[in-house]
Amino acid sequence: MVPQFDRRQFTIGVSTLLSSLLLQGDSDCYAEQQSLTEKRLVSLGLNALARAPEMNYFADGHRGASMISAHLMCVENALDDQAAARIVELFDLNWAPTKLCKEFPEGDPVPNATERVGQALASGTGVLREVGHDAIFAMHAIKAFRMMPEVATKERVDGVCQLIKSFKPWRDIDPAEDVDPPPFTDDVAASKFILREASDSIDRFQGFGQGFAGHMLTFGQSLVEMAAMGDVEWAESCRTAFRKYVTVTRKGPQPDDRKIADHKPSTLRPKDSAYWEKRGNKTLGIGHVFKYPYAYYDLLRRANDPDLAREWDAKAYHLF
Repeated sequence: MVPQFDRRQFTIGVSTLLSSLLLQGDSDCYAEQQSLTEKRLVSLGLNALARAPEMNYFADGHRGASMISAHLMCVENALDDQAAARIVELFDLNWAPTKLCKEFPEGDPVPNATERVGQALASGTGVLREVGHDAIFAMHAIKAFRMMPEVATKERVDGVCQLIKSFKPWRDIDPAEDVDPPPFTDDVAASKFILREASDSIDRFQGFGQGFAGHMLTFGQSLVEMAAMGDVEWAESCRTAFRKYVTVTRKGPQPDDRKIADHKPSTLRPKDSAYWEKRGNKTLGIGHVFKYPYAYYDLLRRANDPDLAREWDAKAYHLF
């Protein structure tokens, strides 16, 4: 499959180039911003995704994807220098120095890296696997390898493909007939569908944590993003699994689900530098703090629906 032109990839490239030129006079933030212009978090994230199968595939895969999400969130939403510096600092204090992110030996790039990742994902044959993380992590790896083809070495590609195939079936029930998302190529309609389902999930799961709503955003956004990159076949190969996830989520909390305290109301959002300054140095969890907002802002931008945006802003603190 020959990928189509990714319209946002051009924007990301231009944005990072302009940032590198503008930052020459800002010595205080230059080192942190250089991490963005040189796509350092993307490289570290790929190292982590590729190494996760030999460590804790589920938790460490999250950490790898979150670094890629953080880079994209900073660049696509033009986060200010203070916010970007704090995000880079949080990674440097937590995961960047660890074995998880250690560099791989140098080698020649694999020319069919993204094709191999996409095929690994499609081999899942519609099974819902651990909240859709096979699709979420595959999208991040595909996008990252396209951003940095020079690091698509055999060891990294093999590791990522092994990770995608590691996920086990989870609540793999038949999808309800009335769960029928728009084609993922229709990014406006599909984004609205995902945002509405996630908004309803927040209401259903208050008092039980918001993992269902958060993963509705990340799972759904990964399929919209793959379709936007031209990888329609891989995105649509996950349609049945996504329909199953929506079906599970619409059932709401189950009798044996664990209760979890809700977040306190707050007007701070991940686009605000104060949001990141307020977070403690050891509050990253396994990376949802970056993955949820990346998907959230991307879907809102695609949906371009002011009413839906206002609805979400009133309750987004439940996730963030």
